[in-house]
Amino acid sequence: MPETRILMFDSGVGGISVFKDIKARLPWVSCTYAFDNEAYPYGELEQDKLLERVEKYVSYFIETQNIALVVIACNTASTVVLPKLRAKFSVPIVGVVPAIKPASKISHQGVGIIATPATVTREYTRDLIKHFASDKEIKMIGTTELVDMAEQKLRGVKVDLVALQKVLQPLQGCVDVAVLGCTHFPLLRREIGQVLGREVELVDSGEAISRRVAYLLQQNTKDTTAPVNYDAYCSAEPYAKSALQISFTELGFSKIKIQPL
Repeated sequence: MPETRILMFDSGVGGISVFKDIKARLPWVSCTYAFDNEAYPYGELEQDKLLERVEKYVSYFIETQNIALVVIACNTASTVVLPKLRAKFSVPIVGVVPAIKPASKISHQGVGIIATPATVTREYTRDLIKHFASDKEIKMIGTTELVDMAEQKLRGVKVDLVALQKVLQPLQGCVDVAVLGCTHFPLLRREIGQVLGREVELVDSGEAISRRVAYLLQQNTKDTTAPVNYDAYCSAEPYAKSALQISFTELGFSKIKIQPL
């Protein structure tokens, strides 16, 4: 039986947090993980430029590989590119949005939203708050510092808890649920939990995305006959590539290949 292959796309390595959830649910599904590190971080790109790069890079892999489904594993990109990609491609396109709805359901004190500055200011995020959390006290933090921390952590660098605490200080003592609103941030779940304390529940979109992928692929039962391969591509030479490769190898990926945009 031929493999079932999905494409996961991000500007950096944050989508690895979503990949872990999908791999746990669907270990028999192959994956191409592509990250546009040449334009990292996406939160600093103009929307038109972001859309152009995502569309071009995703198109390349759909045209050259047998891709059954695409996951845009980047909150910032998902708020911009999904309508155009879904109009252009016949394969399902799954986006990632901050888990504001489930967070609001379990919060009694207040909801903290930790995201990139671009995601915090997007109208899409404001609409999620309006529709699902209008009755909650909302505290939002827009940060690129945590994105960099996650990128460094996957390269073996220890997280600076003092710096992390400084970023998260506005949430301390005033929320009981925190939304990890960037796919990079679940990579820092342990450290964020240390800083905010056990009384703050951390919520992300990874499990919901894995369920959605399983539903769209109609693969909820294990297929042990299909070969499984995990391939990684980036648009430019990544910094500390050898250290990053160690983390990718541990997850089962082959050697990271450079595929320019």
